[in-house]
Amino acid sequence: MIPAGKTAALHGIHAIAYALFDENEALDRAAMRRQTELCLAAGVHGMAALGLATEVAKLSEGERRTVMDWVAEDTGGQVPLAFTISGNSVAEQVAQLRHAENVGADWVILQPPAVGSFPAGEYIRFFGRVAEKSTIPVAIQNAPAFLGRGLTAEDIRVLTREYPNISLLKGEGSAVEIERVIQLTEGQVPVFNGRAGLELIESLRAGCAGFILAPDCIDHAVRIYERFRAGEEAQAEEMYAQVLPAITFVMQGLEHLICYGKRLFAARTGLPVFDRAPALRPTAFGLSLVEAHAKRLGAFAAPNHAGKKPV
Repeated sequence: MIPAGKTAALHGIHAIAYALFDENEALDRAAMRRQTELCLAAGVHGMAALGLATEVAKLSEGERRTVMDWVAEDTGGQVPLAFTISGNSVAEQVAQLRHAENVGADWVILQPPAVGSFPAGEYIRFFGRVAEKSTIPVAIQNAPAFLGRGLTAEDIRVLTREYPNISLLKGEGSAVEIERVIQLTEGQVPVFNGRAGLELIESLRAGCAGFILAPDCIDHAVRIYERFRAGEEAQAEEMYAQVLPAITFVMQGLEHLICYGKRLFAARTGLPVFDRAPALRPTAFGLSLVEAHAKRLGAFAAPNHAGKKPV
């Protein structure tokens, strides 16, 4: 477990698990385990779950705890582990926080409540009250484009100064926006970007500690990050140019990512894909693009596994 205030060592490419369902729309234990195994074998620097890519809004309270149990068990302390905490009250978020702590999470990521729309000060106090109950480091997810509410760079500066246990940020913004946050927080708050890896190189140059990504292209992202960190920026840019078309394809919105990003991951790994309604359903043309991108990306850079035929 990472003590509060010891978050500077967190870096790199962290995988955020997809919610993988079976044909009855129940969480698929075997598929979820294999997903974590594949991510670890690809060399990710951290694991995470219960973010937007995990379709957390479709999961019951019990299912969220189950996902925490499974991903914690399958990660087995090999890399730092984070869970996104959502809920429409302080009490609801604290209850999920306690379960994350109990299963061995190293840090948590708080989402703003989905009810209402309030001034920044209200969100700052909300996040702060949850963070004060935490024994592990806390981040917030600042994704106004996806969540419909968020904080400015100045708001984040105030938040992290008033509540020191909020010591990381999960951003979902352009490299320009992320660089502004890093400057205002004087580089004291590690910032992880997302957006499927769009502007990956630019965000690293802006000072990002890393990325939290769904696993469809994460094996490539790990190798790109490692080349960049080794000072081999030209090689990193060349590798990124090869994977960028697939990133652009999946990152056309949240539902598009869940529909096609999950299928791209399945096409590269042999894992099954079954949707939980309501869901965006793939088109024949969309599936043909998945097949083409999977062919260009190649098999997932982890041991082969024979699974159900993906759809």
